[in-house]
Amino acid sequence: MSATLARGINAFREVIDAPIASFFSSCVHCGLCAEACLFYTETGDAKYTPIHKLEPLRRVWQQEYTLPGRLGKVLGLAKPVTDDELTEWEPLVYDSCTLCGRCSMVCPVGNDLAYMIRKMREGMAASGHAPADLIGATTRAVTIGSPMGVKWPAVLAQIGHVQADTGIEVPVEQPGVEYLVLMSSMEIINFPEYLAALCRIFKQAGVTWTLAQDAFEATNSGIQIGSSDLARDIVSRIVVAAERLKVKCVISPECGHAFTALRWEGPNLMGRPFGFGVKHILEVLDELRVAGKLKTRGKDKRPLTYHDPCQIARRGGVVEQPRRLLGEIAEDFREMPDAGVMNWCCGGGGGVSANSRAEPLMLQAFKHKKAQIETTGAQTLITACANCRIVMEDALEHYHMKVEVIGLTELLAQYLVEEKTS
Repeated sequence: MSATLARGINAFREVIDAPIASFFSSCVHCGLCAEACLFYTETGDAKYTPIHKLEPLRRVWQQEYTLPGRLGKVLGLAKPVTDDELTEWEPLVYDSCTLCGRCSMVCPVGNDLAYMIRKMREGMAASGHAPADLIGATTRAVTIGSPMGVKWPAVLAQIGHVQADTGIEVPVEQPGVEYLVLMSSMEIINFPEYLAALCRIFKQAGVTWTLAQDAFEATNSGIQIGSSDLARDIVSRIVVAAERLKVKCVISPECGHAFTALRWEGPNLMGRPFGFGVKHILEVLDELRVAGKLKTRGKDKRPLTYHDPCQIARRGGVVEQPRRLLGEIAEDFREMPDAGVMNWCCGGGGGVSANSRAEPLMLQAFKHKKAQIETTGAQTLITACANCRIVMEDALEHYHMKVEVIGLTELLAQYLVEEKTS
């Protein structure tokens, strides 16, 4: 056994906790998880059944922690997990799973398969069986601070553009404010209108906020590749900055896994509770609406539909907030079938969109989202995740669909009541 394979098998052993042991023990092999996975529904290939993707981890569990498995191992009857097998399974674990959690929702015995895939990626990464693109993105996140290689000077350049466009100062390194605002690299580079929208909304609402030059990036590549140690390092930067600036709350941007990494995984990764709150931007905007501080005028007359990002809605519980916000500005809002917690993934979450090898499969999987959008008849698609947005823009272009994709924060800012100037 090679040293890297040994590290991977050892990582498998370490991640097999009580939940995973109970999940494998209770699986009834019903196949319902297959029908909940868009990679299976759009290909019809049984290898994309979620529980099948976990087979190497299941065998390690069986051989190490069950009596029949241990006996089989002693008698030479057990089939050990090999390096070649992990090479074969790598595309299943990384290319055909977005960690969306839809399979977990339909499991009749309550097995959280997305959690299990996350744990399996720990062993895959440790054994060197992770996609080269994700390895590169994670390396950049750790060494530079951003998976896309974005550095603070690039953020300053965007701040300059936003200030020129809005006439509003973007606060940086301001202590004692209400909110520390995070962004993903995609928002910094591809969608600077998000920051401009925040400037206008927060100015109207009288919110105090800041950016931090050592913690502007929200994306956590450690979560995606399957390395708790790296995920902890990335989260710790945000925690240190938030505590240094003594902010009351950290705002996770329109990015799904950033929200999961900080809000739900963060305290566990750090081994202690945070001394500040963590909220998704949609939660903050809805609170401002309730407080009467989000003042809009007029309605968007276009037929609009909304894509629920998996990590924000299904895994994060932010479902009603975007609909209440859209209710303020949308005259013709049309729900997709299976909306809300059972919505279908865009196909690019969990690091899939950062994995160029997975692009053909991702585009094939997008056919399910394509059908959802077409059912509504809307040609304007609203979402609240920059990764979903760029994945869907590319896929819509691939399928020659004339559908515009807009971030919800940006759309709200378009309907703000403008302050009168003397």
